[in-house]
Amino acid sequence: MNAINAIFPYQKQGTWMFNHEAVGLFEEPFVAGIPEIIDAMVADIPDAKEGFKLLFSDTQFPGSIGLTKIDRPDAGSGTWYYCPKTDSEGWLCPALFRYYEQAPDQLYAKAEPMKKEYQNEL
Repeated sequence: MNAINAIFPYQKQGTWMFNHEAVGLFEEPFVAGIPEIIDAMVADIPDAKEGFKLLFSDTQFPGSIGLTKIDRPDAGSGTWYYCPKTDSEGWLCPALFRYYEQAPDQLYAKAEPMKKEYQNEL
């Protein structure tokens, strides 16, 4: 498994989602607080809704923000995380387990712009 993973979220009909063929995900939506965290992360990225690069890892890396796993009884088969940058919580669905065997106690993420020529490929 990679130490740092990359996905390329975009918006479709107002919903943040991503495709990752290597792990069998297509138009996988972000829900329950995660869209608001993404909005804060991409606030300074022009045209982020057309696509941006989201790097994530269970190990801290330069420029990343941290998310801390929280225990909540309503997690279902997903996992709740707290983001101090936005002072908010967000739920990551079971698609997280395509990248990790179990939900990490800490996740780190960084949003970066994507070259315009690649945005059309999403």
